[in-house]
Amino acid sequence: MRTMFGHAAAALALGLALSAQAQDFNWRKHEGKTITFLVNNNPIGNALVKLKPEFEKLTGINVKTDGYQEQQMRQRLVTVMNARSDEVDVFMSLPSREGLQFAKTGWYADLNDFIKGAVATDYDFKGLSAGMVADATYDGKVMGLPLNIEGPVVYYRKDLLQKCGVAVPKTLAELDVAVAKLKTCDANVTPFVSRGLKAAAPFTFSVFLHNYGGSYMKDRKSQLCSPAGQAALGEYSKLLKDYGPPGVVNYSFPQISSLYREGRAVMAFESSNELRNVMDGGARLNDTGIMPLPAGPAGSKPTVIGWTLSVSAYSKNKEAAWYFLQWATSRAVEEKMALEGIAPPRASVADDPDFKKWIDELPVRREWIAALNTLGQTGTSEVGYPIVANPASREPIGQAINELILGQKTVAQACAEADAKLNALIAKE
Repeated sequence: MRTMFGHAAAALALGLALSAQAQDFNWRKHEGKTITFLVNNNPIGNALVKLKPEFEKLTGINVKTDGYQEQQMRQRLVTVMNARSDEVDVFMSLPSREGLQFAKTGWYADLNDFIKGAVATDYDFKGLSAGMVADATYDGKVMGLPLNIEGPVVYYRKDLLQKCGVAVPKTLAELDVAVAKLKTCDANVTPFVSRGLKAAAPFTFSVFLHNYGGSYMKDRKSQLCSPAGQAALGEYSKLLKDYGPPGVVNYSFPQISSLYREGRAVMAFESSNELRNVMDGGARLNDTGIMPLPAGPAGSKPTVIGWTLSVSAYSKNKEAAWYFLQWATSRAVEEKMALEGIAPPRASVADDPDFKKWIDELPVRREWIAALNTLGQTGTSEVGYPIVANPASREPIGQAINELILGQKTVAQACAEADAKLNALIAKE
């Protein structure tokens, strides 16, 4: 559990001694060097790339960006790391997904010595979310610094709900009633959309699983076929099958944000990070509400995760790369990223006058920040199985969801097949 703007006072027991070293810090120490940044072309990565000329001007370090969509970025990283290549110096990582796996394979450089040594005078390491730093810490080694806090939220059209006489649903049972009414009211607009793409679906499905009182694993056994697991699989797939857009099995955040932004969906359950993309062009600025997923039988148990910036263990420019991490996770940069709709992992950013003004300008932004606070206070980072093979564990989950959306299997058949594959993965560890 973590609080979005909490944990400011909490400090990890790392024995940090920063002030003396900070007095001698020189931003120009690595002037003329070039580092390569493997970046995910999501809102966080795009915001950093947009700001990188400021870093280059400050340090004289040239940042070469190597950008891909999420799946392709990871494929590129695996290729580079398996070759023990120094082609990548800095990369974006998602600890809730690949953290344990990458730590075990030794791909992250340990940041402890940098945190205790080469630190800028105004860099406040303890100001970062202690929970997010802990998520990126393995066996006492800090493997990355947090860039954001995020989780799935429901973007919904207030005007279309009102037009169709549908109240904002407070429970999943009410959501079922709402989407049925919306489909009858206007057949030209998709009532509900979320992720159907196999590799991406566990991010949003996990909230359904937890809201039904389920978990992925118990006593080293997969739990998709538990009563809660089957109920969650049935509910999620039914919403996408009966009320989602054609081809939803190929949908992840780019398609979902586009569909909603263009006015072709009433409700979109997607990452809080997508606020800027959803609002791009301004058409949805005044008609959108934002909330966590309605509660299930077990209440509201949202997902909250965050991306980190990490240094490759094979980089030959680790200290120059560390300078980039410091800059990217500083309060000054996170204040600018917050104005791009990137929820900051620093409590202090919440007090920034420009950020407060930006939030207060529009109701949708106030609802966005309120939803994120709820996620931070009550959320869990469990997405997929808490094992080294977490990335591989997501494939059978997504496969089961796909089979149900396409009507190829019953819930019992789909979860049994998935549990068999997942138990085999668990048994290997």
